[in-house]
Amino acid sequence: MDKARECQKHGKAFGNMGKKAVCLISGGIDSAVSTFIVKDKGYEIYALSFDYGQHHSKELSCAEHIAKAADAQRHIIFPLELHRFGGSALVDDLSPIENHDINDIGRTIPSTYVPARNTVFLSIGLAHAETLDADAVVIGATAADYAGYPDCRPEYIQAYQQMADLATKRGVEGRSVTIDAPVLALSKAEIIRTGLKLNVPFASTWSCYRGQQQACGTCDSCLLRLKGFKEANAKDPIQYAALPDWY
Repeated sequence: MDKARECQKHGKAFGNMGKKAVCLISGGIDSAVSTFIVKDKGYEIYALSFDYGQHHSKELSCAEHIAKAADAQRHIIFPLELHRFGGSALVDDLSPIENHDINDIGRTIPSTYVPARNTVFLSIGLAHAETLDADAVVIGATAADYAGYPDCRPEYIQAYQQMADLATKRGVEGRSVTIDAPVLALSKAEIIRTGLKLNVPFASTWSCYRGQQQACGTCDSCLLRLKGFKEANAKDPIQYAALPDWY
């Protein structure tokens, strides 16, 4: 009962004690906050990140920091050669990383979209969850500040859940692995406010698509991050090479 009282003291759900969650940690804000939300609910964290040939591989070192801060039981960095397919500015040099006005982000599918990335990541996460007998796979997809990615929409998460229920041993046994997207309906500002309450180490997160020593401050991901911090009335702790006029 001492452990139960400790969980209640910190606002954790006693009913989740002993449950496991595979958290897909990219190194960015959304996946970091999603991981800490699940940790706060009492789940054991099993972190999973992907080295898929992305240019901005700095995010992987950030993912390691986040996993440690979340007291992950294990952190696997899974190698994937998605860069061999190309088709995205994040993994090849054929398509430039575009800069958009903040008001134009999400109107088209950007060059940084990696074909079927979340489907591949979730599938590996689901396989890992089954080997652990884990109860959830957690992804930091968000639709409120939609950046144009088709695999970050609520209907996509719902469809993947249906597939997971059909395609897994746990699903067939009636113990479905939950595909959990805790920040799906939150704005970036709401995500940041939630993270501040949960002591997410934002200084150890990385959002920039370009992956230099400093965040560029001009790519879509930097702009959405800066907009979120501004609307949350909080200071972004990372350094930028440039800042937009409105920040």
